[in-house]
Amino acid sequence: MKGKRYLPFLLSAAVIIIDQISKAVIVHYIPEGSVAVRLFNDFLWICHVRNDAVAFSMGDSLPVALKYIFFVCLPLLLMILLSWAITSRRFEHEISASERWCLAGIVGGGVGNLIDRIFRSLRVVDWISTNNYGWFGMERFPTYNVADAAVVISVLCLVLIVIFSGRRKHLE
Repeated sequence: MKGKRYLPFLLSAAVIIIDQISKAVIVHYIPEGSVAVRLFNDFLWICHVRNDAVAFSMGDSLPVALKYIFFVCLPLLLMILLSWAITSRRFEHEISASERWCLAGIVGGGVGNLIDRIFRSLRVVDWISTNNYGWFGMERFPTYNVADAAVVISVLCLVLIVIFSGRRKHLE
C-alpha cells in the first residue's frame, strides 16, 4: 500500500511541531544566555542558548557562506535523500518498517534544526542542559533541543535494529 510508506512522516511532523513549539516558548519566555529553571538537584536546566555551529560547537568560526553550505544546503540535501529512502519502492525490501520510522525521526529532527538555521540567522535554539557529572571531561553536557534528541534517539534505535535484526549477516 502506497500510503503506508508515508506513515513514518507522522513521526517527522510530530518532532518538528514539538521542537518548534518548545523553541518558541523558550525564545518568548527566557532571555537568551540565561537559565530559567534548575530541576532535580541541578541535574536538568531549562535555559536559552543559541548555537551557530553544529554538535559540540564544531564550525562556529566558519565564514557565513560556508555555514550556509555545510549547515543548510548539505543537511537539506540529506533530509531530501532520507525522505526519498523512506518512501521509495526501490528500497522496499532493504529498509524495514521500523528502520523507516527511525529515518523519519532523523528527518524530523533535521528539519526542526534546519528551520532554525533558515529563519533564525543560522542560529539554533537549544534549551535542555543536563549535568554530566564530569564524564568525558564535561561538567554539563552540551545544551540541546527536541530535534537533537530525536536525531540521537533515532540513530541509536536504527543501530540497535540493524545489530539485532540479523540483517548484519547480509551486510557482511
